[in-house]
Amino acid sequence: MMSLTPLSNLMAKPSFLPPFMFGLLFATFGVILSAKYSSITVDQSALLALKSHIAHDPHNFLTTNWSTSTSVCSWIGVTCGSKHYRVTALNLSSMDLTGTISSLLGNLSFLAWLDIHQNSFHGSLPIELTNLRRMKYLDFGNNSFNGEIPSWFGCFTKLQRLYLDGNHLKGHLPSRIFDNLSKLQILNLESNQISGKIPNSIFKCKELRILSLYNNSLEGSLSLEIGNLSMLRYLFLGDNNLIGEIPSVIGNFISLTDIDLGLNYFTGEIPRAIGNLTSLQSLYLDNNKLTGIISCEIPSAIGNLTSLVFITLGNNNLRGNLDHLQVLILRSNRFYGQVVNSNVIVSFPRLHVIDLSHNNLSGYLPIKFFENLHAIRKGNEKKGKPEYMMNSPVNWTRYSYVRGLSFMAKGLEMEFESLLTSWMVIDFSNNKFLGEIPKTLGELHSLIVLNLSHNSLTGPIPSSLGPIPQGKQFNTFNNDSYIGNLGLCGLPLSNRCDNDEKTPAKFDGDDDEELNWRYSILMGYGCGLVLGVSLGYIVLTTGKPWWLVKIIERVQQRFVKR
Repeated sequence: MMSLTPLSNLMAKPSFLPPFMFGLLFATFGVILSAKYSSITVDQSALLALKSHIAHDPHNFLTTNWSTSTSVCSWIGVTCGSKHYRVTALNLSSMDLTGTISSLLGNLSFLAWLDIHQNSFHGSLPIELTNLRRMKYLDFGNNSFNGEIPSWFGCFTKLQRLYLDGNHLKGHLPSRIFDNLSKLQILNLESNQISGKIPNSIFKCKELRILSLYNNSLEGSLSLEIGNLSMLRYLFLGDNNLIGEIPSVIGNFISLTDIDLGLNYFTGEIPRAIGNLTSLQSLYLDNNKLTGIISCEIPSAIGNLTSLVFITLGNNNLRGNLDHLQVLILRSNRFYGQVVNSNVIVSFPRLHVIDLSHNNLSGYLPIKFFENLHAIRKGNEKKGKPEYMMNSPVNWTRYSYVRGLSFMAKGLEMEFESLLTSWMVIDFSNNKFLGEIPKTLGELHSLIVLNLSHNSLTGPIPSSLGPIPQGKQFNTFNNDSYIGNLGLCGLPLSNRCDNDEKTPAKFDGDDDEELNWRYSILMGYGCGLVLGVSLGYIVLTTGKPWWLVKIIERVQQRFVKR
C-alpha cells in the first residue's frame, strides 16, 4: 500500500525548500510579466487602430511618432499610469486630424481622460466606448460628429466634464441620460442641432458648474427643478426656442456669474430674485418677449448687481449702481418718455458702449449723464497692441464675447461679438431727442462713434466737435441726407459754419496726414458711415492698418450674422 509523505515533512527538509520557492516565485513573476506585456499590447493595438482610422495627419504627429519601435507610453498625446503602465490619458486636441473613431478605442480600459477637440473627426460614436468606465474627462468638441447623442453616455458614472459642442449632433436628448452622472461638473452641448425639451434628468447633476446648451433648437419651458443646480456658475441657454417664464429659483444660484437666456421666447417679467446674484458679471436677456413697465430706468433688483460688466436687456425698468458696466445695449425696443436731465442719477464710470437707438425716447440729451462717462472721457490708458474686452472665464479661459452690438455700414448691419477696449460708442439715433448738442460731448476725448441721427436736434454743432469733414465718403451725401437735425453746417452742406477754416478737415485714407477730426459724428440720415468713420479713425491715428485687417477678418469669418 502506497503511503503519502506529509507536506510538513517535505517542508522540513532543507534540500526541497529552495527549488520549490524559486519555482513559485518564477511562475508568479512570469504571470505578472505576461499580463503586463499583454495589457500594453492591448493598449498599443487600440491606439494603432485609431491611427489607421486617421485619413489626414497634416503635421505628421501620429505618422512619425506612433511607432511600434518605441514604447506606447512615450507616444505623443499618450499618458500612462505609473503603477500599471496602462494608458490613462489621450490628448490629440488641435492637431488638425481628419478621420473616424475606431471601436477598438474601447479597449483602453484604464483610460480616464480623452480629449480630441478641435479636429475634423466625423461619423458616429462607437458603442464600444461604453467600456471606458473610468472616464472622467471627455472632450469631443469642435469636430464633425453626427447623429443623435447616444443614451449610453449615461454609463460614464465617474464623468466630471463632457464637451460635445460644435458638432452636427441632432435629435432629442435621451430622457434619462443624466440619471447616473451625479459627478458631472461641466456639460457643454452648444452649437449643435439638438431639439426637443431639456430632460429633467439634467437637474439631478447637482455638482454642475457650467451648463451650456446655447445655439440649438431646444423647446419647452424651464423646469423649476433647475433650482437643484445650486453650484452653477455659468448658465448658457441662449439661441433656442424656449418659452414660458424665467424661473425665480435662478435667484438662488449665489455663485452664478454669467447668464445667457437671450434669443428665446421667454415671457413675463424679469424675476426680482436675479438681484440676489451679487457675483453676476454678464446678463443676456435680449430678443425675448419679456414684459413689464417700460421706461428708461433700470429695475432696482438689477441695480444691486454691482459686478455687472455686460448687460443686454429690453422692456425693463433699470436703475441702480452699475459701476462695473462696460456695455449697455437697449436698442430696438419700445422705451418711451422724456429724459429729464435732473432725474439722471445713475453714473457709468466704466461704460464704453451705450446703445439706446431705435426707441421712442424724447426730451433733451442728458448733460449730467455724459459728464459721468469717465471711461470715454479718459480713454484707454494702455498703449500697444489692441486688447479686447474680456468677460468671465469659462472652463478657466477668459473670453471676449459681447452680443447685440452692431453698426451700419453702406446699408448693411454687421454684428460684432468681440470689442476692442479702445472702442467708445454712443448711439442715441432713431429717437425723438430735441434741443442742442451738449458741449460736454466734445470733452469725451476717446469717443470714436457718436450717432445722433434720426432725431430732432437743432442749433450749431459745438466747436469742440469740429466741422463736418470733407472727403470721399462725405462728398456722397447731399443736403437731404441730413434732414431732421437742422443745425448742421459745413461741407458737404451748402450751409457754411461761421468757424469754418480755410482748409477743411479731410477724410482720405490715401494720404499720410493724421486725421485731426476727433470723432465720427453722424447726425443726419447718413448713419451708414458709422463703421467706416470709426475704422478710419483707428487706422489713421494709430498708423497700424493691421488693426483694421484683423477687425475685417473677424467680421468676415465670425461676426456677420444677419
